[in-house]
Amino acid sequence: MAVTLVNPEALPAVDPYRQVSVATGSRLVFVAGQVSWDAQGTTIGAGDLARQVEQCYLNVAAALDSVGGSFEDVAKLTVHVVDWTPAKMPLLMEGISRASAVLGAVPVPPATLLGAAALDVPEHLVEVEAVAVLD
Repeated sequence: MAVTLVNPEALPAVDPYRQVSVATGSRLVFVAGQVSWDAQGTTIGAGDLARQVEQCYLNVAAALDSVGGSFEDVAKLTVHVVDWTPAKMPLLMEGISRASAVLGAVPVPPATLLGAAALDVPEHLVEVEAVAVLD
């Protein structure tokens, strides 16, 4: 595996991610921000943040799979949430848990969570982008 995830003792352990990733592979994969579209471009989970988070993570997984990767290869995630407030954290976590159940893996690479005023269309509540490293 090209990516090793670490939680240094000097930093807090924060679920659902690790603080550091060490990449030793030779191919970098940059996945564009994924929104909650299906393959036909239909928004999945309109108005439902948890369902949209789930779909975004599944779309990232599909993108990685298309180049021979998986969430185990992700070195960094960036999550953009429209009108973010800490009160939305349970819905974010629910969506990640749902995606984890479908994928059979817990996506825990270092992550940055950013609030956004808006995304590409009003129906999209979240966007997830990834950087992965493959051997």
